[in-house]
Amino acid sequence: MYDFVTAPPRRHTNSIKWNVQDTELPMWIADMEFETAPEIKAALQTKVAAGIFGYEKVPAELFTTVAAWNQRQHHFSCPPEWMLFATGVMPAIAAIIRRLTNPGDNIVLQPPVYNMFFNAVESNGRHILANNLIYDAHDLSYAIDFADLEKKLADPQTTMMLLCNPHNPIGKLWSRDELIRIVTLCRDNSVTLISDEIHRDLVLADHDYVSIDSLPADLIQHTIATVSPSKTFNLAGLHAAIVTIPNPALRAIVAHGLAVDWLGEPNLVAIPGTIAAYSEGDAWLAALKAHLRNNVVFAQDYLAQRLPQIKFAVPEASYLLWLDCTAVTSNSARLNDFLREKTGLVLAAGTDYGAAGRHFLRMNIACPQTMLADGLARLATGIQEYQE
Repeated sequence: MYDFVTAPPRRHTNSIKWNVQDTELPMWIADMEFETAPEIKAALQTKVAAGIFGYEKVPAELFTTVAAWNQRQHHFSCPPEWMLFATGVMPAIAAIIRRLTNPGDNIVLQPPVYNMFFNAVESNGRHILANNLIYDAHDLSYAIDFADLEKKLADPQTTMMLLCNPHNPIGKLWSRDELIRIVTLCRDNSVTLISDEIHRDLVLADHDYVSIDSLPADLIQHTIATVSPSKTFNLAGLHAAIVTIPNPALRAIVAHGLAVDWLGEPNLVAIPGTIAAYSEGDAWLAALKAHLRNNVVFAQDYLAQRLPQIKFAVPEASYLLWLDCTAVTSNSARLNDFLREKTGLVLAAGTDYGAAGRHFLRMNIACPQTMLADGLARLATGIQEYQE
């Protein structure tokens, strides 16, 4: 019913990902090599066919549609009145940092973590406190260092924490117990918690996703969650996101911050695209996730047979593989440069996600299996030729 075999040509189309040499294969930035759902395309085509491209407002239907999606897909209730529109998750997070913290404040991150978190904190003159995740090389698993987290949240200069759930780049879903522990620590230390949940629809595990917004109301009066159809439906260019804030006083402050930074006004296609995604995208998403699970298994089998020194934990969510290259290198940036030069494979160096990623590479597998096979073959060729 849906095509996950064909990759539409994207070279020379103003794509950031495909702004590479003709012989190179980009598998780094987190967008997909598939057309979006046909239901979304139809909604956008109808909008454009009208031929009038005036100012847009955010209708109540957007928020009720998102609320219904949360109930269907994730089995939790998030009232529409908690929601605000923003033109992107990271623009919203940056604006919230400016509105709710002061220059010089500490903001806690959990490396290895999405590289734009570092940029959002440092470019706004705030200080990063790293609560590094604990890596078990035997189990290929990560855990939170709660003793260290408690210490850093208790620092009087700490006013905010950025949580990534599902965690990018490791693909981990934080459990309800872990989230309650994090939220409670933040509450008890008067720390605002932002939960970036942009990958939450891409759950590959066999259990439900737990959103911050699904926790008990008394625990989440200092929390903010951000979501978007961008990763789920390959709609990054729509520039649409939803910010959910249970506390009405906090929500009013954030709404003002988004307005001051001009981040609350949608473009022509943001609203119809988002509504179509969240009202008609269920079947397409189910098919996508089945394809992604198959790609994960394909990559596992390939590496086990051809490249056993490279390992990864099966991601519980997202379409990103966090490749452990410890047996090959102590400098993933150097390895990444070598792979690109020798094979044309373009991955993301683990050091982009903090020093804790120095032994890792991030690979995007949201592509047809033929393209994944090409990428893995290039990886094998490069690793076999690489010398530290």
